Amino acid sequence: MGNSSSSTLPALKTVANCETSKFMGTWFVIGVKPTMFEKTCSNAVENYSLLGDDDDDDNDNGQHDVNIDFKYNKNEPIKSPLSSLPQKGWVQGDDKKNSAEWKVSPFPMIRMPYLILEVDDDYDYCIIGYPSRDYAWIMSRKPVMPDKTYSMLTKKLEEKHQYNLDGLRKVPQVWTKEERSKRGLTKKEIPDNMLVD
Repeated sequence: MGNSSSSTLPALKTVANCETSKFMGTWFVIGVKPTMFEKTCSNAVENYSLLGDDDDDDNDNGQHDVNIDFKYNKNEPIKSPLSSLPQKGWVQGDDKKNSAEWKVSPFPMIRMPYLILEVDDDYDYCIIGYPSRDYAWIMSRKPVMPDKTYSMLTKKLEEKHQYNLDGLRKVPQVWTKEERSKRGLTKKEIPDNMLVD
């Protein structure tokens, strides 16, 4: 899963501040340098839930901090099979309330680095990176991201974080009223003006 060319690059730098509680909730995957599961996915949605508020928790005691519900259509939106990949997250560092470095487990016994490289002040969009730079996720609180914002974020990936953008794909986000209801999403998360007939 590594990338030999990344060994000549500096380590990725995360944002200085990321309040864990503000990061919780629903995120739509807008762009991705994909893992094997995401090469053709659409309507990809991640929902983050904080499990507790114990400052004495030890990251090594096995208890995770965040539940991540990841659902997506395997191919085209709505019509292709719906897949689910529940994950667990461990917030790293001394202050779990404010950390941009996590570990995420998509499978038992595997904890992958989860680096929050960018997040805006209102927590409306973010970029998640991976140390080898093989993977990246551009996410938004809404299924539609303005082209100007998407271009700004891809530029940051390339110029600030020294990513090669080969393989980066925009994830189709196509929603009907029925699909929104079926997936348990709200009008706040997907406003009516972002639905198709």
